Amino acid sequence: MLNRVVLIGRLANDPELKYTPSGIPVATFTLAVNRLPNAQGEREADFIPIVAWRQSAEFAANYLTKGRLVAIDGKLQIRSWVAQDGSRRKSAEVVADNLRSLDRPKEQSETAPAPAAEEPAAEEPAAEESHKASGNEFEDPFANE
Repeated sequence: MLNRVVLIGRLANDPELKYTPSGIPVATFTLAVNRLPNAQGEREADFIPIVAWRQSAEFAANYLTKGRLVAIDGKLQIRSWVAQDGSRRKSAEVVADNLRSLDRPKEQSETAPAPAAEEPAAEEPAAEESHKASGNEFEDPFANE
């Protein structure tokens, strides 16, 4: 079986970095991915929730901001739960294994971005314990330019 997702799009919001109670970083953000134009020539976009763990989460929080063009390689995950009103809910998200910045960061204004909040998050599922990302995607390739 195969569960692979490759996306290229722009961040719809700044990544939100949190930490699990055991100290594992997790970042969440939404990726806007354009569809092909429809019959009338209009473009639509899908807004896809992304979750990144560990070094990928720290990379996203430190180097990615709203509007940045990124490539994401990961897997689709469907979560289900029972809401407070007793109804069953489902949500789909992409768990990122690799993140790549595909554009140069915009010139920053006179102030640096605020540090990310360190709030507890839900514990990472056991299936994600083996999440590893290769080391080269954690350096911003445009940082020295």
